Amino acid sequence: MSMPFYVSPEQLMKDRADYARKGIARGRSVVVLQYDDGIAFATENASRALHKISEIYDRIAFAAVGKYNEFENLRVAGVRYADLRGFSYDREDVTARGLANAYAQTLGTVFTTESKPLEVELVVAEVGREASGDQVYRLSYDGSVADEHGYVVMGGQADKLGGLLAEGWRPGLTLREVLRLAVDVLGAAGDDDGKRRSIPAQQLEVAVLDRTRPRRAFRRLTGALLEDLLAPTLDGAPTSTPPAPAPAPQGD
Repeated sequence: MSMPFYVSPEQLMKDRADYARKGIARGRSVVVLQYDDGIAFATENASRALHKISEIYDRIAFAAVGKYNEFENLRVAGVRYADLRGFSYDREDVTARGLANAYAQTLGTVFTTESKPLEVELVVAEVGREASGDQVYRLSYDGSVADEHGYVVMGGQADKLGGLLAEGWRPGLTLREVLRLAVDVLGAAGDDDGKRRSIPAQQLEVAVLDRTRPRRAFRRLTGALLEDLLAPTLDGAPTSTPPAPAPAPQGD
């Protein structure tokens, strides 16, 4: 008679965590940064249809790395949660904290009870009326939640890119400045020779939660607007041509 196969709970959890981390690390990084008028999101993503950054509710956005089908299911569930809560109570009752708690329960339950964990890492962010009211939560595959401040980087070489963000980010940066920083940092991913790639605007997915907008704060930055914001980073040229000097006055 064969002996039953046994794996200790500690080893089982470790194997699941290693499996999820490897899956997440294969994805391209997403960078989230606070700026003076809101929260910016950026990632390298050539697809115009398969978004990694999305709106959840009025002032709440969602960003993810990992397996698309898994985090897309979580995004849809988050939209339904927000719509139901806002309809049943009040729009002000829909918060990033409540949504993060709901996601944490789902991720934690799958991690401990299912045969395979979700290969995803999430950020749920809410922009406040003032910078002090911004909320950014990072959720891991096992349901753990971290309250982040300033900036977050997920997926890919998160530790390396996080160090670069720490060097360049400071409170009060403008949108143009944080996008320059984000693209510069994303260009360092996968580079071991010290040279950073210049990522064209067409290869980027960029969005913001803009605190100056009255209700729906989320908007995507694409096309000429994004190219103008990134022009100094991509080609080193100024964003606009300086005016020509006025002609010297002529004598009588």
